[in-house]
Amino acid sequence: MLFSELKEYLDFKSIQYNTKDFIESDPIQIPHRFSKKEDVEIIAFLVSTIAWGKRSMIIKSSERLLEIMQHSPFDFIINYEENKNLDFVHRTFNGIDLDFFFRSLKNIYEKGGLELAFSKNSEIEGIKGRIVNFRELFLETAHEKRSEKHISNPIKNSATKRINMFLRWMVRDDKTGVDFGIWKSISTSDLFLPLDVHTSRISRELGLLHRKQDDWKALEELMQKLREMDANDPVKYDFALFGIGVFENDK
Repeated sequence: MLFSELKEYLDFKSIQYNTKDFIESDPIQIPHRFSKKEDVEIIAFLVSTIAWGKRSMIIKSSERLLEIMQHSPFDFIINYEENKNLDFVHRTFNGIDLDFFFRSLKNIYEKGGLELAFSKNSEIEGIKGRIVNFRELFLETAHEKRSEKHISNPIKNSATKRINMFLRWMVRDDKTGVDFGIWKSISTSDLFLPLDVHTSRISRELGLLHRKQDDWKALEELMQKLREMDANDPVKYDFALFGIGVFENDK
């Protein structure tokens, strides 16, 4: 397939899957229940953090998060007091991790909020630098070493799938009502897509990705190709690659 033909195909698939119908079966439905900026970004961050495994189980665990937070994410966070006995488990993410996340989010909002926490680059440029800077801030709050694995580190070559998904939700204004577009301090053109088993597999099948590992280097390789297709909104192709992988190839 010629590059121009591949671009035309993925443009079509992006439009096909980047619709409100996508919300019905995806964890993004949880933050869509809120309208206040802080509520949206807090629950979106937590939902994206536990976004691995079957989507139905992610949604079920997210419902439990809402119960714990009394369906008021921002009010809950700013008034949160340490609780080591939170009744929550999603795969390897447990109540100890959740207590740390709640306390760290409280610290972040006392310092200006999640958007501000991602708005500063470290010495590393681009989204990678923003994630590194955010991770350092997030880990300032006292925590057990085990919890650090839930905040991926691109310095160690992690593709940081869940953080990139969260950033796509917050930054990208897709005009169709799926992604929120409520953060203006990061450009859509700078985003990286959330590389997962579906997007990486389809990317390799289509010749967009040759690296075998699903890591940050693979993500950089893929994003270079996607930016050649659309420099302003390269992560729109996440809908195409994910949609093909989940709704077509996995039938």
